[in-house]
Order: sequence, then C-alpha cells, then structure tokens
Amino acid sequence: IAAVKYADLSMTRDSNYKFSFDKMLSLNGNTAPYMLYVYARISGIIAKTIPNQKSILAFDYIHLASESEILLAKQIIRFSDVLGDVEKNLYPSKLCDYLYELSHKFNQFYEKCPVVTAESKELQESRAALCRATAETLKVGLEILGIETLHKL
Repeated sequence: IAAVKYADLSMTRDSNYKFSFDKMLSLNGNTAPYMLYVYARISGIIAKTIPNQKSILAFDYIHLASESEILLAKQIIRFSDVLGDVEKNLYPSKLCDYLYELSHKFNQFYEKCPVVTAESKELQESRAALCRATAETLKVGLEILGIETLHKL
C-alpha cells in the first residue's frame, strides 16, 4: 500500500500517469521501498551507536567536517521550506522529490563517513546525531504522505 501511495503522490498532477508495479516496488530510485529501506538502515545505525536512544538534543553539537556531512545537513534544513512550498502549491510530488534527495544524500554520507566505526566517540556521536536528524525528517515526511515507517525490513 505504501508503494502505491508513494508512486501516486510522487507524480505531478499535470503529468501522464503510468501505473507499474515493478517501478513502485523497486528498491532503487524514488520509491517507497527505497525510502523505507533507508529509514530502516538508519534505525539500525542509531540502535548500534546511540545508547538508550537518547535524544539528539542531548549532544552538545554536531560536527560537520566532510562535504557529505555538510550536504546532508543542508538538505535536512531545507525541510520546512519544502513543506511550505508543498502547502502553498499543493504538489506532494515536491515532498517526494525532497525525501528522495535526502535519502540519496544520506547514502553518500554513509559511504564516506563511517558512523559505527568512527575514529572517536565524539565523531561517532556527532554522526549518529546527524543520522537521527535524517531519520526523524524522513519519518515526518513519510507520515505527511500517509506512509508508516518501519524499523526493520
């Protein structure tokens, strides 16, 4: 159901609609299964690195040293602007595009910046907090679209 909802909402209302289960269920690209996979992956990282799921607000700071960390943080910050644009123009596809871009930037961050095996405890906590902020943004965005997140796939 999430795959069909997301596929429907990711299309602009003025484009031709193409119904394809293969595309909707793909784990690659701008699809619900991809978003849910990224969310589940982040949940696993958080479970390994943040003891007792303490709040990201408990950290003194998030240190953004690498380009991929900075790009991910900038994408997270854009969330409220995207929501305002979606509300104003009534294009939920823009939220879908934002969530896909957020997921893509997270994967780039994850490839370049180890979280669980970070060089220091401070760096691990900082990157875990960035993961947590990404997960919370993904979760809220998907909930707005009427899609429930999963911690495991």
